[in-house]
Formats: sequence, structure tokens, C-alpha cells
Amino acid sequence: MDASLAVCKERDPKGLYVKAERGEIRQFTGIDSPYESPLEPEVRVDADRLSVPEGMNLLLDYLHERGILKAGYQRIDVQGVV
Repeated sequence: MDASLAVCKERDPKGLYVKAERGEIRQFTGIDSPYESPLEPEVRVDADRLSVPEGMNLLLDYLHERGILKAGYQRIDVQGVV
């Protein structure tokens, strides 16, 4: 997952980034604990560019192409979903 701090905060349904910024959660990745991206990821989801459903479909397709998901898996409908 490759997401800017702004996107992580925007997509944070539990408000964990707000709590971390207030000091209520320590060692929180991206706030007071560094994030080190993998040097050679098998798959990269660009969350700054893709919606959540688009990112999920990218992962589903990746797993299907490698035989982890069998035929018949369902992609997520991205029409009208943000």
C-alpha cells in the first residue's frame, strides 16, 4: 500500500491519526514512527491515485493471476463508489 499521510488521514474511519497526533497513541506509523516502504513489493497499490474499490480490484486481480483466488471471484463494482 502506497499512500500519502493525507490520504491515510482522510480514509481513517476510526480517527486513529487524530489520536496519534494528540499523543494518545504512541509509535504510530507516519506520525511518530517512521514508515519504510518495501524495496521490491510484489504488488503496489497507489492509494493517492486509486479509489478504495479500484485498489481492492487491483489486489484481487493480482491474487487471481497467481492462482491464489480461483475462477469465479468477483471484482468490486466501482460505479458510483468513492
